[in-house]
Amino acid sequence: MTRTASARTTTRRTLKPIAVGLVVVTAAIIGSLVYQSASSSATSPPRPGTAQPSPVTPRNGPLGTIAWPASGVSAAGISGIGVLPGPGASQPVPIASVAKVMTAYIILRDHPLGAGEPGPAIVVQPGEAAAYPAQARNGDSLVAVSAGEQLTERQALEALLLPSADNMAWILARWDAGSQAAFTAQMNTTARRLGMTDTHYTDPSGLSASTTSTAADQVRLGMAAMSEPALAQIVALRSAVIPVAGVVRNYNTLLGQDGIAGLKTGSDSAAGGCVLLASWRDVRGGGSRVLIVAAVFGQPGTDATILPNALGAGRHLMLGLGQALRPGSQQRSRHNR
Repeated sequence: MTRTASARTTTRRTLKPIAVGLVVVTAAIIGSLVYQSASSSATSPPRPGTAQPSPVTPRNGPLGTIAWPASGVSAAGISGIGVLPGPGASQPVPIASVAKVMTAYIILRDHPLGAGEPGPAIVVQPGEAAAYPAQARNGDSLVAVSAGEQLTERQALEALLLPSADNMAWILARWDAGSQAAFTAQMNTTARRLGMTDTHYTDPSGLSASTTSTAADQVRLGMAAMSEPALAQIVALRSAVIPVAGVVRNYNTLLGQDGIAGLKTGSDSAAGGCVLLASWRDVRGGGSRVLIVAAVFGQPGTDATILPNALGAGRHLMLGLGQALRPGSQQRSRHNR
């Protein structure tokens, strides 16, 4: 989730076909990955702390340099290729508000939205509105709500994914499954269906540190989430207007840079700085595109810096992966050996 109190950061505790020529690139990426994984496997990822993050560590492989973050855990995925494990990619860690991607994924699976459709109305219950003051005092990441307020499904998802509202995760869970417990059970069932074998959700918001996952598992979810058009549209928004809360803004400040089109941020003292990013890249200049998803969790820093640190590390990783897919990258790497 995204905490608003000083003890938390402001962002939570918070496919398309690939050209034939990409086959060669695929083999080179996998070779590069083997090299990088071997280089990093002996070092355990540090736990989130208050120290400034280490600089990104570049490692040279057959494709040239792909920079895995030196702190925390990380992984990436490329459509048509699969998951590329970075340091600690299979280590379960708290994921903060990145858990809300699964919440949104299930809501849209159960209540699909067409392009531009608002969806059904969701009514805020009196108890949900009455809980807001105490939640705010607790430092939870919230949007203002009032009893009887009606939000469309799309507006509720915008409140969930842009300002990372914990209370909207709880409202959506109740609306979909009748209770948070029932919805959380669906989250875990869906995780297993997606092959996320090292993931355990204990709440719809990610507020609880007992909600844990791996960078590799969240990459799998990110690839699936970006195949849902409504979800992909929402996570690409920089801002939205919610009935009572008014204008809300996306904590993912990387949108629009380097092809980045989503997905979700998260940060708190247990999880450190976390980010799950998605980017579309052109391949071979022929109009073919691939989807890149990168997960970077457990970035260290202060309450004010852990999310910027995660965003910076995620952007560097995305740039490295994008460079690896550029036409001619193999030839350049051979000359650089």
